[in-house]
Amino acid sequence: MNSESYSSMAEVRAGVDEIDRRLVALLDLRFAHMRAAARIKPDRGAVRDEARKAQVIANARAEAERLGAPGDAIAALWDQLVEASIAYEMAEFDRTRG
Repeated sequence: MNSESYSSMAEVRAGVDEIDRRLVALLDLRFAHMRAAARIKPDRGAVRDEARKAQVIANARAEAERLGAPGDAIAALWDQLVEASIAYEMAEFDRTRG
């Protein structure tokens, strides 16, 4: 998948669609980890960890910048991703612990 070799918008769109499929699969795996965290953490209060959230976002920003991607945009996406992950983990915690 070398975007430099694309010569049509159809190729670009097909490449983006493939990337999106891969991203969704990776996000599914990430949310599986949230289910594991909900199972492992001792209490609901342990689900939200602001220090860890900041670390995850900083790591994503740094990796984006290392790759030449827009750090601010990636950090904003990761903030939303982490918040969605926390909400999901809390729901899983409640679902499994009643």
